[in-house]
Amino acid sequence: MKINWGTGIVIAIVAFMSFILVMVIMMSTNKKFNHDLVTPDYYQKELAYQEEIDAEKNANAMTSRIKAEHTPEGIVLTFPEEMHNTNIKGNVFLYRPSNKKLDFSLPLVLSNAQMLIPENRLLDGRWNITVSWKQNGKKYMFKDQIFY
Repeated sequence: MKINWGTGIVIAIVAFMSFILVMVIMMSTNKKFNHDLVTPDYYQKELAYQEEIDAEKNANAMTSRIKAEHTPEGIVLTFPEEMHNTNIKGNVFLYRPSNKKLDFSLPLVLSNAQMLIPENRLLDGRWNITVSWKQNGKKYMFKDQIFY
């Protein structure tokens, strides 16, 4: 039997559709390809995003920015002069984009306007750091990427 153009096109379309269908089924059922949202309560955090924008504007309005420096002991965060000897409450959150199990949070504890994130908590690679604090009733937030 001879296959004409019409039959060949139909066979090609059916083969392509079958291939796509098999790939979709494999990707959706395989646990290796399980992708989560960045945070479990993503939509609730999105509603409070304006507060985060305002806190970042407050931090950018300071005389200088927070500086992150890589040292043998870990990462040293140096805070601006305005934060010396003030009552500050906040936390430092380190997010590892490649593995959510490595994410951790530390309370903000300053010593001479500096804070040390110990080396034993950090692996080589990229970290997203978020420092959020409240000073004199005003919220502040600093975000940066660090390569350790």
